[in-house]
Amino acid sequence: MGRSGPYGRPMSEDYAGPAITTTLDEWLKARDETRRHLDQEQPPHREEWVQRLADLLTTERSWQDQYTELIAIGRTGGRFPSSNR
Repeated sequence: MGRSGPYGRPMSEDYAGPAITTTLDEWLKARDETRRHLDQEQPPHREEWVQRLADLLTTERSWQDQYTELIAIGRTGGRFPSSNR
């Protein structure tokens, strides 16, 4: 894995900026970790389990937001289009 750039984003060795592929890989890893965690326990949930899930979901969302921001680079206003859903 490359160096970390602003906001903890991975940076490629060849380019002094965030790496889209690395960011996507980290987002997918976070999703898999969240999925594994969800498969571990059935209700009623322990407080520690719920806290870990909250932490995993926050991490997953952070990587998703970073990936979306990287995709938006070069678009008008630097923003990703809003969803039609």
